[in-house]
Amino acid sequence: MKQEETDEKYMRRCLQLARNGQQLAKPNPMVGAVIVSKEGKIIGEGYHVRCGKGHAEVNAFASVRKEDEALLREATVYVSLEPCSHYGKTPPCADLIISKGVRRVVCGCIDPFAEVQGRGVKKIREAGIEVTVGVLEKECLELNKRFITYNTHKRPYVILKWAETESRLTNTPFNTTTDTPFNTTTGPSPIPLPHREGSNHRYSPDDASIINGSKDDVTTCTNNSAVAYIGNLPGKDYQPLIISTPFTKMLVHKMRAENDAILVGKTTEELEQPQLTVREWSGPSPEKLVLTSQPTKAGEYATPAEVLSHLYAEKKQSLIVEGGAKTLQSFLDVGLWDEIRIESAPFTVNEGIEAPKLPDNIRIVKVEKYVNTIVTYERA
Repeated sequence: MKQEETDEKYMRRCLQLARNGQQLAKPNPMVGAVIVSKEGKIIGEGYHVRCGKGHAEVNAFASVRKEDEALLREATVYVSLEPCSHYGKTPPCADLIISKGVRRVVCGCIDPFAEVQGRGVKKIREAGIEVTVGVLEKECLELNKRFITYNTHKRPYVILKWAETESRLTNTPFNTTTDTPFNTTTGPSPIPLPHREGSNHRYSPDDASIINGSKDDVTTCTNNSAVAYIGNLPGKDYQPLIISTPFTKMLVHKMRAENDAILVGKTTEELEQPQLTVREWSGPSPEKLVLTSQPTKAGEYATPAEVLSHLYAEKKQSLIVEGGAKTLQSFLDVGLWDEIRIESAPFTVNEGIEAPKLPDNIRIVKVEKYVNTIVTYERA
């Protein structure tokens, strides 16, 4: 096996270990470490379990059996994020690695935290240890995209999320034999669908590479005649428009458990009084915030910038913006977003609140097909 393949093999194990710290490591990053002997045997591994406790490298060295300690001199340490070089709640991991006298260190990516930013790698190299940086870098950066956004952009990672009906052409009349005023998750759509399943997403049937998440492909919003709805119109007998299925609802709760805060607009708060908690998954519920033009109590903010400023000060690294349409559009208008997640149902309705318009120059990075289709976008 080539060295590059070997390095990727053990870095994948680092990433696997790192994900175990998803809940308790925050606000620190998720990090995994693996120690491999010259003969290719894993002699130690660990991950950052809890903020304020030992880092991944510390736990990996602690797991090495006494009879294997002699192997450290010729060993390679794999770590998904650059070892720290500063004193925080724990001593520098770079110093620990140097003290163990290992032969080589392989890092997935550089740590963007101001106290590190290449200093850990520099320190280890100056001690005469070979260092390789950038193995599975994309995957390592993706794992800690919230931590990285927080430290590089000085704001939380922002996910815009909504569920919408299948889009329909505004000039397409309803067929009176098939139309229904009610949404349903069973049976065929009452309108011939002008796009691929799940579309208000404006990609063509030939864009297989986009569906597969190709880096170089871009989808843009060009079909202005297609309309999808995210809610019923407010009125005396208002009822929420139910779009998610029980399964996709569970996925939403999983998503909430993975993020620090969640935001809705004042109208959504008053009409639907959403709990926005984690009820169908395990994990902590996100902090609930409300966007309103006239804040009157704690947890209410007037602008997207105020929301993000509050969360940054509280060291909250991620925000889900869940609706309604005006609130979502306010983040799109000022470009304060990192990811857009749209769930589309295979039905439409006569009228309702139109879904936000997707910005130009975005890329599909993930497509999940259940009864509903979930498409995730990022900037191209």
